[in-house]
Amino acid sequence: MLFRFSVTFFCLLIISSGSSAQSNSSRPKIGVTLSGGGAKGLAHIGILKAIDSAGLKVDYITGTSMGSIIGSLYAVGYSADTIEKLARKIDWDMLLSNQSSLRSIIMEEKSEYDKYDIELPWVNNWFRLPTGIIEGQELWLKFSELLFPVYRTKDFNKFSIPFRCIATDISTGEAVVLDSGEIISAVRSSMAIPSIFTAVEYNGRKLVDGGIVRNFPVTDAREMGAKIVIGSNVANGLLASDKVTNAIQVLLQVAFFREAADTKTQVPLCDIYIPVDLAKYSMGSFGQANDIIDAGLEQGRKLYPRFKKLADSLNAIYGTQDIPKNRLPQDDTYAVKISSYEVNGLHNTSREFFVHSMDLLTNHFYTPEALARMVRRASGTRYYNRIIYSLQPQPDSTCKIIFDVTENPLTFAKIGLHYNEFSGISAILNLTSRDLVIPNSRDLATLNIGENFRFRAEHLQYLGRISNFAFTVGTQFDQFNLTTYNNYKESGLYDQSYLKFDAKLGYSTNRNLTIGAGSRFEWTRYNPNITSSLEFQGKNNFLTSYVFIKQNSLDRAIYPKRGLKIDAEGDWVFAQNADVDVHITPTSPDSVFSEDPYARLLFNFESYSPVGRRGTILANIQTGINFNYRNNIMNEFSIGGLTPLFHNEITFAGLREGSFYSPSVAEFQLGYRYQMFPNTYLTARANVLFNNFISTSPFFTNPDVLSGYALTFTYKFALGPLEISAMYCDQSRRVIGYVNIGIPF
Repeated sequence: MLFRFSVTFFCLLIISSGSSAQSNSSRPKIGVTLSGGGAKGLAHIGILKAIDSAGLKVDYITGTSMGSIIGSLYAVGYSADTIEKLARKIDWDMLLSNQSSLRSIIMEEKSEYDKYDIELPWVNNWFRLPTGIIEGQELWLKFSELLFPVYRTKDFNKFSIPFRCIATDISTGEAVVLDSGEIISAVRSSMAIPSIFTAVEYNGRKLVDGGIVRNFPVTDAREMGAKIVIGSNVANGLLASDKVTNAIQVLLQVAFFREAADTKTQVPLCDIYIPVDLAKYSMGSFGQANDIIDAGLEQGRKLYPRFKKLADSLNAIYGTQDIPKNRLPQDDTYAVKISSYEVNGLHNTSREFFVHSMDLLTNHFYTPEALARMVRRASGTRYYNRIIYSLQPQPDSTCKIIFDVTENPLTFAKIGLHYNEFSGISAILNLTSRDLVIPNSRDLATLNIGENFRFRAEHLQYLGRISNFAFTVGTQFDQFNLTTYNNYKESGLYDQSYLKFDAKLGYSTNRNLTIGAGSRFEWTRYNPNITSSLEFQGKNNFLTSYVFIKQNSLDRAIYPKRGLKIDAEGDWVFAQNADVDVHITPTSPDSVFSEDPYARLLFNFESYSPVGRRGTILANIQTGINFNYRNNIMNEFSIGGLTPLFHNEITFAGLREGSFYSPSVAEFQLGYRYQMFPNTYLTARANVLFNNFISTSPFFTNPDVLSGYALTFTYKFALGPLEISAMYCDQSRRVIGYVNIGIPF
């Protein structure tokens, strides 16, 4: 490589001796080739920044897989500095998952979203095993936003820098050079790693990652006309035999035999070959994106003198070149007028439903960000697995938008596992079906099988042009074994049964806010298995009417980084029908229980705010107040625990579930979560709780003020978060452990 570059440089000197003012037209063209390599491809940014800093003009660019992503952005006009800023801001976990942001999901669907470990679709009269294939919806939308400035350009030679990317024809195994068509689809094809991303239909061919056959496409830069080629290669090649230790590594090793052989022929074609050493990272190390970018920047700094020397030599021989600072196509509006649309791939839903769900209007202007939000709105109905679009320019300067849609199956079986020290181990089985009896509806049934039995069934009916009204009817039954406490020590064991029937109507002003009203019937029974100092036995039932407001702007269901969640409810509890025996009470048995109606307020507030790259500040307020709660029974709030598990629970860091019961509670919590490594977190919490400030129970005694703390280590794995906590309460003066695995019922 050094010899080839020396010969090229020597020839330039000979030419310069004959004429110091050669025409720029005879200036040797420079090509840049960027290899694939998954997350490691982010290091290419540092090489491009060094090229930009040296004032070296790139005439052609080729790339494969992640190299095609970085290369396409550079080719259409983004500077390396801008690409770096974009790469550091991107949420790679979200972009490369099958999940949408929770903010785009319909409010009524958020509680069920991303909750189960396995989801089995009903296809061809049977439940199909999950493929593990990523559709890349969010990735496609991000490409659509970033590459919007060239949506009218279908010939890649007409970009600011002519561009090629490489894909593989899945039917023939041949390399396919993509130089025209939809740039978004071309790039997505080039990085469609088999068994990870779905294949892409492109000009009648089904394409997957080009890295299978040509991961380092130097040949293509030469064929475009490059006389000098700078090649950045982040791939490590095949593993040594002693490093191949599992089936997945064997499959990858076999899959890339051909690519490894091809790369050996491509490397000698480079004039400047840059092997970036990233052996400690893998293709999937997107959680370490910033570290990989930094490694690329360091490599670029080392190469800068070499690039600068080449640029100065070429300028001395051929004259300086004008390199525009802003190569992106300029558009004052940065928006497109949609005059018509086409929707392909619908079977279970209508075109009208699809268009209404995204609220698309013709003869209106839309920015790429607005189009992405609309696609996410449609995906948020849970009817669609993937929605991609392309823009076809029309003679009148408007555009026709063409949607290619892949629908979700209407029925899914879902499975989750959960363990908690309070509720024990359980399997959670769910069956969800859409449009089962009535169009635009969802029916579900969920069963918790384990040490505690739970069941829930619900029918949700969407109403309105854009489904912004929802009528819900449902029932739930819970059976728990509850430990009772006396002076913070276990003193008894109760069996609690709870049954409710609920009906409500909600109106969603947007995807993050719902208001409504409803009524529910509740039945509760307590039966002592091991009696405590307060022997409490019997049942109660009552009817409640309520109004509610819910807001949820969290970015994800599990361990959100930003957003708010508010659940507020005002109740009127009608006359009760209590049949309860309390053998030891502070009042006489004749006047123990009241059946008078009373008002009730429930409020829960959660806030998440990012701090720096890895930190998140957590804030939580929980309030439950029974007004005029005099000698009423069985509707108190249970205090304790770190995980919300059952109705009327107020979580409190420092105590176990059911440590105290109170008719009026207010809890305030502040915490800080730090991401130590990918999927690994450490969370510290402190909270204070106030009791008895509105109503006081004649049957339960509890302190007016409690304070406590918790430190939690979390690892997110296939079964959900594994949480191991140590808690301490100032009043009990005890340190206790707490373990939770997975997402509860």
